Amino acid sequence: MFTKILVEENHKVLLLSTFFLPFLALLSDIYYMGVNYRGKLSNRLREIVDALPLFPGARVLEIGCGPGAAAREIAERISEEGYILAIDRSARAIQQAMDSLEGAEAKNIRFLQLSSEQLELPPEEELFDIAFAVRVGAFDGRHPEVQEISLRQVAKALRPEGKFYIDGGNPLREIFLDSYR
Repeated sequence: MFTKILVEENHKVLLLSTFFLPFLALLSDIYYMGVNYRGKLSNRLREIVDALPLFPGARVLEIGCGPGAAAREIAERISEEGYILAIDRSARAIQQAMDSLEGAEAKNIRFLQLSSEQLELPPEEELFDIAFAVRVGAFDGRHPEVQEISLRQVAKALRPEGKFYIDGGNPLREIFLDSYR
């Protein structure tokens, strides 16, 4: 139970007991998903949100929202007239995202457990101006059949002039969906 592990950080060697490992793993997961331990966006995720062509009143679709850090930041930037729908296939991530809103006035944000390939908007839902995905396996080329279905679904969720971005550019790259519309 008190196994010691050596970790090298900034040229220092630290001895950690397994007692602290679950705590460190939690911090790592939180930071990895876009939030540092202070509850602010990581530098990488801030660069991505800054690169999106957001405007007051924009309708934004986030695919693979994790615990909702980017979605919350975007909700603030697009004003109350805007709207963000943030989806993730993980029930745990969606629960974390919804829990993060407790007590907050967030009328322009909604979290749904849904995968990109299952994305079907209800008839009353307006189309989106912008869609984006960060670290989403359906768009990284490893699963071509899932990617094709997902791109078709994203194209149907966007307005004709709507834009779709994924990570992997500087920091984003636009995916053109003309052949999927």
